Amino acid sequence: MLKRGKFLSLFMLFTLFIALLPAGSASAATWNLAWSDEFDGSSLNTANWTAEIGTGTGGWGNNELQYYTNRSQNLKVTGGNLVITAQKESYEGMNYTSARIKTQGLKNFTYGKIEARIKLPSGQGLWPAFWMLGSNINTPPGWPACGEIDIMERVNNNAAVNGTVHWDAGGHAEFGRVSGNLDFSQYHVYSVEWDSKYIRWFVDGNQFNEFYIENGTGNTEEFQKPFFLLLNLAVGGNWPGAPNGATPFPAQMLVDYVRVYQAGAPSSGIVSGGVYTLMNKASGKVLDVTDVSTADGAKMHQWTNYTAANQQFRVESTGDGFYKLTAMHSGKLLDVPNASTASGVQLQQANDNGSNAQRWSIIDVGGGYYKLISKASGLAMDVSNSSTADGAVVQQWTDNGTDAQKWQLIKIN
Repeated sequence: MLKRGKFLSLFMLFTLFIALLPAGSASAATWNLAWSDEFDGSSLNTANWTAEIGTGTGGWGNNELQYYTNRSQNLKVTGGNLVITAQKESYEGMNYTSARIKTQGLKNFTYGKIEARIKLPSGQGLWPAFWMLGSNINTPPGWPACGEIDIMERVNNNAAVNGTVHWDAGGHAEFGRVSGNLDFSQYHVYSVEWDSKYIRWFVDGNQFNEFYIENGTGNTEEFQKPFFLLLNLAVGGNWPGAPNGATPFPAQMLVDYVRVYQAGAPSSGIVSGGVYTLMNKASGKVLDVTDVSTADGAKMHQWTNYTAANQQFRVESTGDGFYKLTAMHSGKLLDVPNASTASGVQLQQANDNGSNAQRWSIIDVGGGYYKLISKASGLAMDVSNSSTADGAVVQQWTDNGTDAQKWQLIKIN
């Protein structure tokens, strides 16, 4: 998506090498939901996404013709979808507008199953994409050395989508294939399954491409590092060419959800319906409801473990990869106040209302510890400032991998 160029002779040799490799078998991993954005609200979740603005450098490296904005005319969340709309209009010196969003600096992932359910537009000069860039793109030498994984790109009225990788092999190299023909009047699920050996591309669960990366073969070591996600609808550029009189405007790209899964069962050893104490790795203190309160809105903090009822939580699967945690003394649930997406919000207990603010993914981070990620915000349960003090606030915070966000689940019964 970032740039399109001619294949290098080195790349052609590498492609031949890839073609001679035995095909890898499809992943048999058990996928655990690690993060998602369901686009169920009324605005873009800025804890997950940043909107890019402008024309980039050289039309975002592709001589694209649109000006990206964050205006509601181009970017909004409505009806359970992220809606990116390309319009033909004079704006900031350009003749088209659209939108492009990214998780850079907010959500980064290494390996996993990354998927989105999307309905794509058709038309000459339209270029929708769901893709990934290496998180070190702003560190010299930049692109393509950072790596790029194009989960899905479609140009013009093409009957299929492309799945491609770009990397640095003594210069820009790329490898890609196209899917089978699709009905673009419908939504489809576009995904990759990425591990240390392969990247594999799927549409609606049907594999159409794979790329071998084990041990950095062919200078592919960038694909063993963190990446962030992007969604955009470009207009024009080197690959699709310019729109014509038949191109329908406004054109819309509708995204039902984006989900990231990680391999392995996060609930290994966790029994749905079991009662647990949650002990923080940084402090050795446990999740505790302040003052043994049974009131709605009572705050969460950490405290010395006395195996008290206000330090015990029933952990129950909701059947969709998430869990709810019920305080044993009060019958109320671990909750993000007002479903806030802001970092630093202190968690509380509240009556079970079935909302995403009371749903948590529980992800195995190794060594007997887990991280808890809010479905509503995508933020992690965290001890403020990694404090070891009794009474330190338990809040939600950007997932940063520190011990303040790692919890041991100790089964009581």
